[in-house]
Amino acid sequence: MPAIITDQFRILNAETFAKSFTGIGTTTNYYYTFLGHPNPKNVSIDDYGDLEWGDTDGTPAPKDSFKEENLYHGSMLFLKRVAATDVRRVVRRYNWELGITYDMYRNNYDLNNKSPQSSSTTLYGSRFFVVNSEFKVYACLNNGTNPEFDTGQKSLTEPNFVDVSPQKVGTGADGYVWKYLFTIPPSDVVKFATDEYIPLPADWGDTSTATVKNAAVRGKIEQIIITARGSGYSIKDPAGGSAVTTGTVTGVPILGDGVGGFAAISIQGGIVNDITVTNGGTGYTKGLILFNNANISNLGAGTGATFEVIIPPQGGHGADVYRELGGNRVMVYSKYDTDPDYVQGVDFSRIGLIKNPIQNKSETEPLDTSTATALGALKLSPVSVGGTTSGTRYPIDGVIKQQVGVGSTAVGYVASWNKDTGILRYYQPVGLTGDTAAGNKLLDFSGTEPINCSTIEGPALKIDETFDNVNSINTGSKIIELGQTFEKGIAPPDFNRHSGEIIYIDNRAPITRSAAQKEEVKIVVEF
Repeated sequence: MPAIITDQFRILNAETFAKSFTGIGTTTNYYYTFLGHPNPKNVSIDDYGDLEWGDTDGTPAPKDSFKEENLYHGSMLFLKRVAATDVRRVVRRYNWELGITYDMYRNNYDLNNKSPQSSSTTLYGSRFFVVNSEFKVYACLNNGTNPEFDTGQKSLTEPNFVDVSPQKVGTGADGYVWKYLFTIPPSDVVKFATDEYIPLPADWGDTSTATVKNAAVRGKIEQIIITARGSGYSIKDPAGGSAVTTGTVTGVPILGDGVGGFAAISIQGGIVNDITVTNGGTGYTKGLILFNNANISNLGAGTGATFEVIIPPQGGHGADVYRELGGNRVMVYSKYDTDPDYVQGVDFSRIGLIKNPIQNKSETEPLDTSTATALGALKLSPVSVGGTTSGTRYPIDGVIKQQVGVGSTAVGYVASWNKDTGILRYYQPVGLTGDTAAGNKLLDFSGTEPINCSTIEGPALKIDETFDNVNSINTGSKIIELGQTFEKGIAPPDFNRHSGEIIYIDNRAPITRSAAQKEEVKIVVEF
């Protein structure tokens, strides 16, 4: 039995998802973006790396299974909380450009009636709205379509007005009529505007958009298109004189299921030259113009003129910008700059979005911090009395091992090493359980046995168990915040790495983090 999922269902899902970042009812959600999967060409452990990762067409596509979900959890580096102000619904970006023919708004694009310029089978796939050079957004209600230019004309003048009434711009010679919708504020441009997308307002109808929304009229006709000009038309002289073939017929009713709609039709030399909506009326979901003397008393002879009455979206143009422009995508923004939780020197090759991770050492308490680390950390000190940490170098992605019991070895990879503070951060992918030398277990580092590394420079160090209940280091010249609280020289990840729902995964070529760079993450979820 034929069935479809409508675009409105997708828009509703996008709305629900966007609103979930602020919580729904009494439910509060905690979303985080994360960076992860360091050293993606590491194939020495199970289910982790790929030798072609980052090469042209070599980065593997993410997979979706419970097994992969565990792997994603196990390769995280650090997280950043997503606030409600970091989320917007977005639409495709179409810049106004001189000489481009845009689609116009129509309510009847479908498989059998594609948009003429973009060949889209839906309104939302057509290019019927633009953003100008000042980040004002307009819907194209008329692109100059007429019998001679039945697919529209080139746009010659950039729209740049904020009046709520649809308008022609410049001389109007190109036939375009634009409807102003909203202006993107600078803060949203910085966060959410890309070459491909522009953000929709966070709350349609708030103080910045209420004027446009309140001006909308349900079922009001804004545009009527001439599809055939006809011939032989004349206008009767009410005084009984000769009929004329050039002039304007006013009060032409817009028929259909609405009320109050009227148009004025101009004829020149007996053919229809122009049509203007003089009163858009209300309540139209279907409309038509019958231009003949049976319906218009002062019209003389003439036949063949036809028109298309353009029906507005539900509520009228400007009533609901998400419905009108097709807001079925949501963008999530994060910026990673400087924070104790964000390690440097390591690379990442995965970006993701996770919902409601649980705090470490808890089964139910959600993580509720602005940033968080998925890395374990060790405060190291010399094995020998009087030594220092400055002569030791644990290389990034080097394998570290520690004997933690008879036949038991803790294994991990170096994420960062600070020789001045003696803080080593490490990650332990799930695939390390395939290491027979570690007893096929993923064990925590503990005790005072040396932290060994086959590629270490200088002497191996041990865990400093005197470093207890501490989350910063005073170097004498400054206090360094560590972002984690250490107990007997050990700090676990801030959250249970195998908690929370993985919402989004993006594999990409590896990027090495440095103090000189900041990463902006813009995730687009399409429904």
